[in-house]
Amino acid sequence: MRTTAEFQGSVLNLRGVQVHSMEGSSMEQELDLFQKHVTERFLELSLAESGELLSLSWVRKLLDSFLCCQEEFRVILHNHRAQVMKHPPLDRMVGEFFERNVKALDVCNAIRDGVEQIRQWQKLLEIVLCALDQKRSIGEGQFRRAKKALVDLAIGMLDDKDTSSSGSIAHRNRSFGRNNASKDHHHNNSFGHFRSLSWSVSRNWSAARQLQALGNNLSPPKANDIVATNGLALPIYTMSCVLVFVMWALVAAIPCQDRGLGLHFSLPRQLPWAAPVVALHDRILEESKKRERKNTCGLLKEIHQIEKCARVINDLADSVQFPLSEEKGEEVRQRVQDVSKVCEALKDGLDPLERQVREVFHRIVRGRTEGLDSHGRG
Repeated sequence: MRTTAEFQGSVLNLRGVQVHSMEGSSMEQELDLFQKHVTERFLELSLAESGELLSLSWVRKLLDSFLCCQEEFRVILHNHRAQVMKHPPLDRMVGEFFERNVKALDVCNAIRDGVEQIRQWQKLLEIVLCALDQKRSIGEGQFRRAKKALVDLAIGMLDDKDTSSSGSIAHRNRSFGRNNASKDHHHNNSFGHFRSLSWSVSRNWSAARQLQALGNNLSPPKANDIVATNGLALPIYTMSCVLVFVMWALVAAIPCQDRGLGLHFSLPRQLPWAAPVVALHDRILEESKKRERKNTCGLLKEIHQIEKCARVINDLADSVQFPLSEEKGEEVRQRVQDVSKVCEALKDGLDPLERQVREVFHRIVRGRTEGLDSHGRG
């Protein structure tokens, strides 16, 4: 993702062509305010420290920002629905935007499945915590139990890396749009069992291909289109870019089928929100190129912590001798505390994240339905 010099001039004065035909200054202020709010939200996201970027809390802020932008955009479309119906360029642009929304729904379903996968890893870490509980004496049996959970965890994460590249996974008909009351809660410690439940997208579905489809033909509106649409072409383009970037960032962070981060599209540098979005894109790509993250199943900070904790506890389990010495017992206590912190972060963050992804899904559906109805194409 790069900025380009495609636009010249201010947001509503592109290539020196002033938009004179707006319905008074109130509409101009409304559209400028939308651009300002998008810029502020992504600027705040881009200022995250390296330890916060791609954490559960940061991803939740990203989705909060998306929902705020989406609601503000929905109001703009609603307020000017009469113009959308009168101007053919607007009708086409809105139609293309809603088509991108449909493609985003599959990404939401895949991300929800990825959250569920992380939840299974959390359960295995909790088995390690229970086995190495400091409130009772720790012997060989407890370490064997912890080791078995770590082996299951390693297999599960390795399996997910494989499916992230191959997409070879069975199909399960589960999505936010269907009743999930019969969801199977009886998981055992085998990830083969969990994976047999499959995901809500088809076995041939690819996150990388879906992102490419989302970004296809996403180009800045020409100056004459902006004039012809009284400036409304800009918020449509802006919201399309926000949608594509947020879906790309979710795929980068969360395990999903056939992950790929090779999405490229240019942003006009004169648009105020372009710089922070490009900065975030570049930082996430840099994170994916780090040696310890290259083969990961997701760039989420907590996934990296799971991998590190599992590796350390595994090495510790291989090196201990019984009975435990006082020094070794203290080391075990410290490592178990590290695992406990990761489990707490997952416990506090996964459920709210899943609720947010579900809200994004339903908000996209509602926005599209309202939009099609109000434009006479329901």
